[in-house]
Amino acid sequence: MKGLKDILPPDGFSDAPETLVCYGFDASGTGSKPSAVVWPEGTDDVARISKFASDNRIAIVPRGAGTGMTGGAVPLNGAIIISFERMNRILEVDEKNLTALVEPGVINGQLQREIEPMGLFYPPDPASMHFCTIGGNVAENAGGPRAVKYGVTRDYVLGIEAVLPDGRVINTGVRTMKGVVGYDLTGLIVGSEGTLCTMTRIRLKLAPLPQAVTTILAVFDDLRKCGSAVSDITSSLIVPRVLELMDRETIKAVESYKPTGLPADAEALLLIELDGQERAIAEDAEKVSNLCKALGAAVNVAVSEEQRQRLWEARRSLSPALFHISPGKVSEDIVVPRSRIPDLLVRLRSLSKKRGIDIVSFGHAGDGNIHVNIMADRNDPDQKEIIKKVVKEVFEICLEMGGTISGEHGVGTTKAGHMGLEVKGPALDMMKGIKEVFDPMNIMNPGKIFVNRDRH
Repeated sequence: MKGLKDILPPDGFSDAPETLVCYGFDASGTGSKPSAVVWPEGTDDVARISKFASDNRIAIVPRGAGTGMTGGAVPLNGAIIISFERMNRILEVDEKNLTALVEPGVINGQLQREIEPMGLFYPPDPASMHFCTIGGNVAENAGGPRAVKYGVTRDYVLGIEAVLPDGRVINTGVRTMKGVVGYDLTGLIVGSEGTLCTMTRIRLKLAPLPQAVTTILAVFDDLRKCGSAVSDITSSLIVPRVLELMDRETIKAVESYKPTGLPADAEALLLIELDGQERAIAEDAEKVSNLCKALGAAVNVAVSEEQRQRLWEARRSLSPALFHISPGKVSEDIVVPRSRIPDLLVRLRSLSKKRGIDIVSFGHAGDGNIHVNIMADRNDPDQKEIIKKVVKEVFEICLEMGGTISGEHGVGTTKAGHMGLEVKGPALDMMKGIKEVFDPMNIMNPGKIFVNRDRH
């Protein structure tokens, strides 16, 4: 790696063993040691790093905060990690045109805090928003609780500056609200998990900050009725900005980890949030409350910001609470049509009993995106095989219901082996062909999405 050292400042490169360990894993719990870690400070640095990697046929892996759940930031094949910790600037906020230009290392929550005093709003809000990066969000097409009303990251990316594997720089997209010149390369890069190019600047669409927000907690004593409430709300033509579901085991996990006053004896609950003009959301809140009450729910409306934040503290504590109970758990994020959520929840509970493994479900019920947590230890050889069977069965149930095996976590390495269950034949061949056009030497985050790149 001597040549790599020559093109970066002394503190822009490290191959120290302790550094390699720290950058060799992500939130998927999988890991592999990189050959080096570099910290670029601008597009030129990324271009030089990429050209060096291309000339020497060394793999490179762009990395945000390592919060991904499917191994997307794990450096296979002794890759070089390109960490964007130093490219963390909000370069421009255009208040007149409602856009922002950011570097990939900007923290999602930081951007939201910076623009809210301006009366602006960036809707995508992953559970890890206080430490995940915009670059990582774009790479995975991250969603979050507010996706039911506002959509996912892809809906807010107007343009991207990126470096190709050979060091050339491209600019895709526009800074306007419309643009249809040529193919949509921006949309192609969003969600590509760092397998096509390395993003260096991202132009985002912003929205006006909603005037008011109302938060509702609906507690159910029957799992199927909770799922039915989701269908009833979404078919009522009311669009909540949040419609989150927690099942019995999830509630117990949160209360044992960080007590917030959730009812531990509930079978399931919905966290519902409405935003907009005060009078309109007051009427919608009453309608939503009545729909839930008709299904036997106990309904409470947060009357203060403190109560509202307490409810969100419980929701954002879910993942750490479940990791605390089972550090080796497996988390999958499937999506089904919203009308099938009641059936999905019942099928998952039956599968749990059949296999003798706790399955804990929660997630963004408003858009059908349920996080399925298999509470076993993937590092235990005795449990590893049964976990594989359960994951496959979960995916089969999901696809049988007309769903998809990933809503926001991506494919990475952990789902690559299941890709063929959903994407088949010519469609899969075309995806592999696109990868080859962008990255003919297969140095961009190799081993992700596809088990191999052979199209034949």
